[in-house]
Amino acid sequence: MAPAFPSSARILVVDDQEDILLAARLLLKQHFASVQTLRDPSRLADLVRQNAFDVLLLDMNFAMGADDGAEGLRRLTEVLTLDPNAVVVLVTAHGDVELAVQAMKHGAADFVIKPWENERLLATLISAANLRRSRLEVAELRSRNRGLAAATHTETELIGNSPAMQGVFETIRRAAPTDANVLVLGENGTGKELVAREIHRRSRRAAEVFLRVDLGALSPQLFESELFGHRRGAFTDAKEDRIGFFRAAAGGTLFLDEIGNVPLHLQSKLLTAIERREVVPVGAEKSEPIDVRLICATNLAPKGLVDENVFRQDLLYRINTVEILLPPLRDRREDIPLLLEHFIALYAQKYNFPIKRLSATALDLLVAHAWPGNLRALRHAVERAVILSEGPLLEAADFPLTAPPNGARDRAVPEDNVPKLDAMERSTIGRALERHKGNVSRAAQALGLTRASLYRRMEKYGL
Repeated sequence: MAPAFPSSARILVVDDQEDILLAARLLLKQHFASVQTLRDPSRLADLVRQNAFDVLLLDMNFAMGADDGAEGLRRLTEVLTLDPNAVVVLVTAHGDVELAVQAMKHGAADFVIKPWENERLLATLISAANLRRSRLEVAELRSRNRGLAAATHTETELIGNSPAMQGVFETIRRAAPTDANVLVLGENGTGKELVAREIHRRSRRAAEVFLRVDLGALSPQLFESELFGHRRGAFTDAKEDRIGFFRAAAGGTLFLDEIGNVPLHLQSKLLTAIERREVVPVGAEKSEPIDVRLICATNLAPKGLVDENVFRQDLLYRINTVEILLPPLRDRREDIPLLLEHFIALYAQKYNFPIKRLSATALDLLVAHAWPGNLRALRHAVERAVILSEGPLLEAADFPLTAPPNGARDRAVPEDNVPKLDAMERSTIGRALERHKGNVSRAAQALGLTRASLYRRMEKYGL
């Protein structure tokens, strides 16, 4: 029984023998949306320029009596130069297998031996079509990440003159050019992702993809599938092959956020992938090599990471070759005026407003504030003030801060001073965060909120 195939794939068969082209066309048109044949290889480049073929089935020898595969290799190079994501399957005689293997080292995806077996040919082409789809997905992901990085660079700029931040910058400067694994520690909102992006920007992989994965948002049931990929039919909803995050970030940087919240039984699977530099997609029989720069982050306190009941020590040793501890905003108050100036200019430009000045009273208030939400809360407060304030001066009243300056986190908003519904909401959110050990993604999921919505409420109630 023939296997199922992607119905939308487009195939080009290139061979100088008409009977081979006819046999291929009759077989393949039953399984693929489009099957085109070409007898004259000199027209191959023009066809590739004009069409988006998913798979090229290319003969290795065209000239009468030729058996060295030279023209096939030349056409292979020509195609890959025009389209680096092209997937080429070579057609070769029995005696040319060694040559075909060499051609695969130069970019061919696979080879088949003629006269071919129909089942073997179809199986090879379905794998090739899935490879093409995977390559296009990775190319699209890289393009989107580059555009996102360019669009958000000003907003995600690391800023600070305090001694603590100067230490962070120095560690980034030293670690970025290497491929060493980096672990970033810090409270929610301190800028762990900013550090990861800055390391990537200064690394040798800067031109490649930066892929962020929120491990706290992955369900345990889909953990392996999302990270390592899966094969079609591996489980009920696996309707097609899918590459995982590790392979999607190939050549670039993979940022694993909230790694401290991964359950212990899944930490072992993550450790195996990192140690062996390979992943096994769910439903696959063999492993796939991976090439990523790994940066991890967690809001767990260092003492939580050394607890064997919370985090595997062998995994910790693998991910913290370099460790960066980001200070909370309350421990680097001297940076707040600089950050305020940056965010005011940023949001004035974003909303096409004139740049507003900050009154001395407002500055004193903002510098003295505890900022339990750290940079994220500060940025949000400035954005709201820029939008809603009237006049050229930002006053203290434009920053309705809920937590008292220098107030403790659990005393930020006394429940006696808020409306009853607010008190109930604050209590519910507090319990959810406690139940999920500070994991914002899981708490938001349990509450039926998005992470952004939960962060806004946490800021509102000083949680």
